[in-house]
Amino acid sequence: MTPQQIALVQQSFSKVAPISEAASQLFYDRLFEVAPSVRAMFPEDMTEQRKKLMGMLAAVVGGLSNLEAILPAASALAKRHVAYGAKAEHYPVVGATLLWTLEKGLGDAWTPELATAWTDAYGVLSGYMISEAYGARAQAAE
Repeated sequence: MTPQQIALVQQSFSKVAPISEAASQLFYDRLFEVAPSVRAMFPEDMTEQRKKLMGMLAAVVGGLSNLEAILPAASALAKRHVAYGAKAEHYPVVGATLLWTLEKGLGDAWTPELATAWTDAYGVLSGYMISEAYGARAQAAE
């Protein structure tokens, strides 16, 4: 990612943070709509899960300028996801859902340049997490 892409992601997330509750609700509603099989991996009451999602996104977005600092936490998260039943093929679905949510939440501020920056950020992180959780072969398959 370029410094400009990192800045775009960080600036746009600062607009999402104030609507984090609505954004996380939108994200999970969409995720369960497009991938209903993953619903069983989550608790019935999603309140804490939505907070965890937004907290994790805030940490990752804030750490994009120093990626090495957030990689250990990303690795641990990826390995925990395996225990919950997550598979490598879930990552693209989650990524598409995240981008969809950001597009809806940011409205006119969602530009092609911003979409590319977020796509690249998610690609870097998800590729690393897939590799950590499932090995390099799973990442290559994506």
